[in-house]
Amino acid sequence: MGKVTGFKEFDREQPPKIAPQERVKTYQEYVGMYSEEQLTKQAGRCMDCGVPFCHSGCPLGNVIPEFNDAVYRHDWEEAYKILASTNNFPEFTGRICPAPCESACVLGINKPPVSIEEIEKHIIEIAFSKGYVQAKAPILRSGKTVAVVGSGPAGLAVAAQLNKAGHQVTVFERDDQPGGLLRYGIPDFKLEKWVVERRIQLMREEGIVFQCNTEVGKDIPADTLTRDFDAVVLAGGSTIPRNLPIPGRELKGIHFAMDFLKQQNKRVSNLEVAQEPIVATDKDVVVIGGGDTGSDCVGTSNRQKARSVRQFEVMSQPPRERTSTMPWPTYPMILKTTSSHEEGCERHWGINTKEFIGDADGNLQALRVTDVSWETDFLGRPLKFTEVTGSEREIPCQRVFLAMGFLHPQYQGLLEQLGVELDERGNVKAREGAFQTSVQKVFAAGDMRRGQSLVVWAISEGREAARKVDQFLTGGKTALPSKDAVGMFA
Repeated sequence: MGKVTGFKEFDREQPPKIAPQERVKTYQEYVGMYSEEQLTKQAGRCMDCGVPFCHSGCPLGNVIPEFNDAVYRHDWEEAYKILASTNNFPEFTGRICPAPCESACVLGINKPPVSIEEIEKHIIEIAFSKGYVQAKAPILRSGKTVAVVGSGPAGLAVAAQLNKAGHQVTVFERDDQPGGLLRYGIPDFKLEKWVVERRIQLMREEGIVFQCNTEVGKDIPADTLTRDFDAVVLAGGSTIPRNLPIPGRELKGIHFAMDFLKQQNKRVSNLEVAQEPIVATDKDVVVIGGGDTGSDCVGTSNRQKARSVRQFEVMSQPPRERTSTMPWPTYPMILKTTSSHEEGCERHWGINTKEFIGDADGNLQALRVTDVSWETDFLGRPLKFTEVTGSEREIPCQRVFLAMGFLHPQYQGLLEQLGVELDERGNVKAREGAFQTSVQKVFAAGDMRRGQSLVVWAISEGREAARKVDQFLTGGKTALPSKDAVGMFA
């Protein structure tokens, strides 16, 4: 371990951030970098535990104590090799992951946990600056071809791993640029798009083909893939948003969160927005949904100079610290205040929207809402709510962004044409641990298979699915690592 007494000597410290009143003036990332001394101290806080629970907290099985030790010793190449052995895209997870590894950190039992996410970001950025990250095309090709549908984090991970195994991979993307959620779903102030493009370019240099502006099942028949490729991996994500079908839903000014975020991401990248503009400028904005996507709508609305921004969550306000029902090392459902909230947002919990109210021209003008009280079980889990008598009121609002999560993947086109079996939640059904669907040589990974989740889980799904596809193509053998085999040379 780097420093035996480091966890006792050094406090958790985060990199500097641009002040909220300044950072809302641009769409650039606002989190700075540690100095070398700060980075050394933060890595030195790692305890090198006998049982490092951070391993199991991370969906990728990142080998965290080992890369922390390498950082403390300033062995950047070793730190990069350890990190890259389990994570294809640490430049993404180091910026946008909610860091379940930190929730499982042993130091977190009685102190703030190790700053694992930031250390991860620093490792990969130092590795890029020192030239350690290079395109490595496979020396030998297997002669097998794989089609990957979707270029989000799951699809990119599948493609990267299968390309390493020597298979020729083509990624089909219906948007005009690859990256999926990373490019068009996450705002630039959290993930600037040069970061995505830098990785995509490396993958192209390694021999991966990206075919954009191609929606499989619409622009080309789905059976073209099953006929022309030796394996097909479905990684299209969970893309059908949850709606709010209450009176007034047809009014102008009510939009799904992703439609709003995608448009602004395109503007920032100087790309054409073909649809009618969705903007929050000089509007009273309400974001319905308390998750990360809702937070991204808050941050984007602030940058568009909304008159006011509120965020609604029908659930009760979560506790600020762990309770007896969410003990360490489980991931705690506690109050999360994001950078977007810091920039300006009035948050409401236990509030239910009952009606959208419009003017004579069909424009949204207000919401009719009511407070709710939740009945919970003995573990504190919500069961049902009742309206609080006398709490009904109207709130002025001209823009609503629905950020209540996603239901399932899009069925029309690709999935209907393939005829893949669905599970009870409406996701693509794949044999547990095998990632293989009901259709011969068709696999599924990421949110399309498991339902909406985290980017880090999508990457993990992609890596694990790639192992199974490789075994399928080679008759049962694979040299691709599994997250169950933790270690630098796994």
